[in-house]
Amino acid sequence: MRPNIVFYFSDQQRSDTVTPDIMPTLCELAEEGMQFENSFTCQPVCGPARACLQTGVYATQCGCFKNGIALPQNTKTLADYFNDAGYETAYVGKWHLASDPVPGVGVHCEKTAVPKDRQGNYRDWWRASDVLEFTSHGYDGYVFDAEGNQIDFKGYRADCITDFALEYLDQKTSDKPFFLFLSHIEPHHQNDHGCFEGPKELVPEFQDYPIPEDLSFLRGDYQKMYPDYLACIHSLDANLKRLLDKLKEKGLYENTVVVYTSDHGCHFKTRNLEYKRCCHDSAIHTPLVIAGGPFCGGKLQSRLVSLIDLPPTLLDIAGIPVPESYMGKSLLKELESGEERDCVFLQISESQCGRAIRTNKYTYSVRSAALTGYVKSSAKVYFEDYLYDNEKDPAQKQNLIRDRNYKEVRAELRRMLLREITAAGEKTPKILPAVVVRKK
Repeated sequence: MRPNIVFYFSDQQRSDTVTPDIMPTLCELAEEGMQFENSFTCQPVCGPARACLQTGVYATQCGCFKNGIALPQNTKTLADYFNDAGYETAYVGKWHLASDPVPGVGVHCEKTAVPKDRQGNYRDWWRASDVLEFTSHGYDGYVFDAEGNQIDFKGYRADCITDFALEYLDQKTSDKPFFLFLSHIEPHHQNDHGCFEGPKELVPEFQDYPIPEDLSFLRGDYQKMYPDYLACIHSLDANLKRLLDKLKEKGLYENTVVVYTSDHGCHFKTRNLEYKRCCHDSAIHTPLVIAGGPFCGGKLQSRLVSLIDLPPTLLDIAGIPVPESYMGKSLLKELESGEERDCVFLQISESQCGRAIRTNKYTYSVRSAALTGYVKSSAKVYFEDYLYDNEKDPAQKQNLIRDRNYKEVRAELRRMLLREITAAGEKTPKILPAVVVRKK
């Protein structure tokens, strides 16, 4: 009997928010399943990260290297594979893969219904908005069903989006297994209000919560925004409990694998002028808990995991053959074989055209000379930008890219990065070394 799979997806959530006081339900779930403490995104911006999840390939390979690029027509998504395997497929929440990039040209559904042929072939349940922060706020808003009918909701957004997922489980009558993708926007900031919007009654609980060290030594908006941010996440945890309780009520829990993760982290304007789009752990380190089926025993996993590993893992859990085109590694296969990644690879866009790797010890990043990453998806020449020794400097306070003592380390990391760039289907670029500074 094939297992049901629930993919519970947050937006812009830091890994260090998975604590018993912020996320008690997720921590309890981790004790049943597995928590992966070294999980990282492969693209620290919303749309591209989602494109990687749905297609199993890197953002440059599927064409969605920045926000506002729709999945190409006839792209085979996760839903297609699950549909073909006899699963029901359901999608709830933020999609962010349907609108074309040029204003006034092509299809634009940022505030309107996603056309049927741009719904990623999630066939059995659709309660979504292409850009949920454009059709809603922390409180109140609307989504659309598969036929384009607007569905208004009143109340805190995370609660209401979860309601749509619970509604799917309540109305489901077939004996088919299901793949439910629940895509929240919390704790992402509310764009048009320029702030995070936690539940009003919960924000005071986090008013004096300690600021993480990787933020506190830099200027940013964390002092003002962190309580709301944590309140958003606490709400996601409460809604996770509601979902788990519904699975138990329906007798589905024992045969369901639950995956909890996020598209990227949040650095609260400490590393650039916004919240992500950089190589720093604050922007790329994400929570990952998988519980159910073979993911059991409460073991904390320290292996490196990339977001690109989750599509093959999801198919593998369901017993669906993993396409050769997929770029990630199934965590099921890795756990069985004992093999581990030596690094995770990142493509960075919009703030820059950049590439990076994160190993267990180091972060190494390069960028092109272009002022932004909006125009081109890749470059022929990159310049070394950042190097951090994460064992000695976990808060990433000291950039070592010009430190002569790390010359050999940089050379090895450069070789690894070029290997990953080429493996992702890009032409091998030149990486120009940083000018080494001799310390006095």
